[in-house]
Amino acid sequence: MICVSRTARLLTRLALFGACLAPVLALPHGAAVAQAEARDAAPTEPLTIATQGGARRFSVEVMRDDASRSRGLMFRRHMAPDRGMLFDFERSEPVTMWMKNTYLPLDMVFIRDDGTVTRVAADTEPLSTAIIPSNGAVLAVLELNAGTAARLGIKAGDKVQHPMFGKR
Repeated sequence: MICVSRTARLLTRLALFGACLAPVLALPHGAAVAQAEARDAAPTEPLTIATQGGARRFSVEVMRDDASRSRGLMFRRHMAPDRGMLFDFERSEPVTMWMKNTYLPLDMVFIRDDGTVTRVAADTEPLSTAIIPSNGAVLAVLELNAGTAARLGIKAGDKVQHPMFGKR
């Protein structure tokens, strides 16, 4: 048997929780997810890739510290077609990536400190712990929605234009 005062406290807590949750539940599921992801997203910066087929423009979130690089796109379920995430490793060295807790299939574009694309790992497997190596020293990795690199003709040798490249 539960004491009346404990029951009253429990009901009060549930009512408060319900009041906080009601605005989220009122949204269609997709809109609620999009709102949560927008809240988690960092400010974006322009980035351009000069390809044989022309300039390809993106708005990218830039991950500049260990905490943001570790989190990356984990747990997100959507990324707009013209968006990406740029990982700044602060110095040029071999890097490895993985897709643990990442639901989106991605193309990973490995970039040297002068902005040259060295490798594209296309269509990486969501939620995988398989290691994806840079195969050489890179300053950054750009993550795009899977299929973007092939669709836009992004390949090794292309040049990425962003303020982080060519400065170090």
